[in-house]
Amino acid sequence: MHEFFPLILVGGVLGFVSLIFIIAYMTIRKQKEAIGFDRNMKDSEITRRLLVYAKPHIGSFALVLLIMMFSVAYDIVSPILMGHIIEVIKADFEMSYLLAMVAVYGGILVVSLICTYFQAIILQRTGQKIVSRIREDLFVHIEKLSHNQLNGIPVGKLVTRVTNDTGAISMMFTNLIVNLIKNCFVIIGVLTAMLCLNYMLTFMVLCFVPFIVLFTMIFRKFSRKAYRRVKDGTTDINTFLSENLSGMKIIQIFNREAGKKDEFDKKNIELGRAKRGEMLVFSIFRPLVYMLYVSSVLCLLYLAARGVIKDVEFLGQTITGGLVVTFYSYINKFFNPIQNLAEQFNWLQSAYASAEKIFTIFDMVPEVQDAPDAVELDEVKGEIEFRDVWFAYKEGEWVLKGVSFHVNAGDTVAFVGATGSGKTTILSLLCRNWDIQKGQILVDGRDIRTIKISSLRRHFGQMLQDVFLFAGTIRSNILLGAEGIDDEAVMDACRYVNANHFIDKLPAGLDEEVRDRGNNFSAGQRQLLSFARTIVHKPSVMILDEATANIDTETELLIQDSLEKMMNIGTMLMVAHRLSTIQHADKIIYLSHGEIQEEGTHAELLAMKGRYYALYSMQFEKERLAKGEHPVA
Repeated sequence: MHEFFPLILVGGVLGFVSLIFIIAYMTIRKQKEAIGFDRNMKDSEITRRLLVYAKPHIGSFALVLLIMMFSVAYDIVSPILMGHIIEVIKADFEMSYLLAMVAVYGGILVVSLICTYFQAIILQRTGQKIVSRIREDLFVHIEKLSHNQLNGIPVGKLVTRVTNDTGAISMMFTNLIVNLIKNCFVIIGVLTAMLCLNYMLTFMVLCFVPFIVLFTMIFRKFSRKAYRRVKDGTTDINTFLSENLSGMKIIQIFNREAGKKDEFDKKNIELGRAKRGEMLVFSIFRPLVYMLYVSSVLCLLYLAARGVIKDVEFLGQTITGGLVVTFYSYINKFFNPIQNLAEQFNWLQSAYASAEKIFTIFDMVPEVQDAPDAVELDEVKGEIEFRDVWFAYKEGEWVLKGVSFHVNAGDTVAFVGATGSGKTTILSLLCRNWDIQKGQILVDGRDIRTIKISSLRRHFGQMLQDVFLFAGTIRSNILLGAEGIDDEAVMDACRYVNANHFIDKLPAGLDEEVRDRGNNFSAGQRQLLSFARTIVHKPSVMILDEATANIDTETELLIQDSLEKMMNIGTMLMVAHRLSTIQHADKIIYLSHGEIQEEGTHAELLAMKGRYYALYSMQFEKERLAKGEHPVA
């Protein structure tokens, strides 16, 4: 019995280590129940949804699996050849036979390497196609989200979903899945070969399998938590950077660099802790698997030494030198895939954590959607009507309260009133950026909820106060990807809105570079470009939200001239704080606290001497004082 004491000692050490990890596992389970950790989506659900993207490429994966079998065959056959070579050397040695065996071994190796190369090429191409499709679908889905939903998600978080998280899934399709299958085949093939050679030594190796299963299950729980912390930390960093880099000018103006650096340091330190936690989990698990490998090798060598040196059998089976070499190679090939599985399981957790976050975005149902029977509008005349419209951004906090008005096709209607009175909200509701809670909005007598959103917006041209220009050129910002519009049409639109006055002076003209958010152009120039962008797409209804704010007097004159021209194109709805820009409007609507207080032409409202009259008089007096004139008595 004392001869088996080393084996019993190894078993005792493994049992003690297992006990420690079981206690740790029970501890984390209690924490999970206490804090509501961890996943909201099951692995089976994530797998099912990912396979939807893999299904069109099933042929490529089948080809890879076929090629992979050659690599698996090498892993299974090569140890037998090595053992056979050892036996040949020990017995009747013939150089020609030895060289033949070495040639066979080398041939199998070369075939395996060639197969591995083609496997990698096919997987990379297929995986990138899948990830590109996921990334494209995700971006298209984000485009469909309502303004309310987009306002609730930091831009940095969306950027992380489309870039970092899809990158983690890329590793899953280009490397992980096939290698997981390969390693499983290798393990099964190696076990089968070992059973055929010496089943008792195989049973000895299998004694370590329960420990492998136990350690893997425990590692799965710890690694999942670690990966989630890393993903959350990465998202927080990206969100912080996206917001603060965009607002860096404000940070500098208010001298808040040091405070923002401290905030960044906290998030950076938290991400560093998460990364260290992730590395700690993996640095414990992999050595444990290696310990099992070393323990199995020690047991093999101990039993082999007793069998070869003392010429005894192990449980009725003879052990030879060639068998020892073969089993040594097989044990290495048995535990190597297991160690690889550990690393691949790490990647799998990363991919699943990323996939869950991506599918969380996919599961957001757009709040503003087309009705099942929504129709296309081939033509819009521009007649608009609000019927008892009620709207609130937050439940119970009404921004519009029973607003009703009618706009004839081709008319220009201006909305005035104090900040927060609901002017911009009316323009936003008309394009279905939000959906109203009560009432009706009609275009040409048809409820806008019965019109396809894309069709509705195609006939509207929106010019906002805060003009957003994309990185690119002036031409690309005016066209926004539209096809079939030549440079002459673009320049005609620019001349119509007076944008040609500064474009003609630029070295590259329409090809002049536009930097981030158009910061190399003045506010007035950006506004004129937004006018040209709207005109070139020939809208039936134009929406203008305070175009003359924060611009110089010279540019304001150009914009005023542009506005007068655009009023003749079609229906125009505009918000203006400077009442001098709307005196020629067909109708002026005065709003206060979400309700219409006064309605009429400029002259009619002045004659009423109500709120519009008071506002106009106040502005008129300010302009006189600004010019240095004496106030009116």
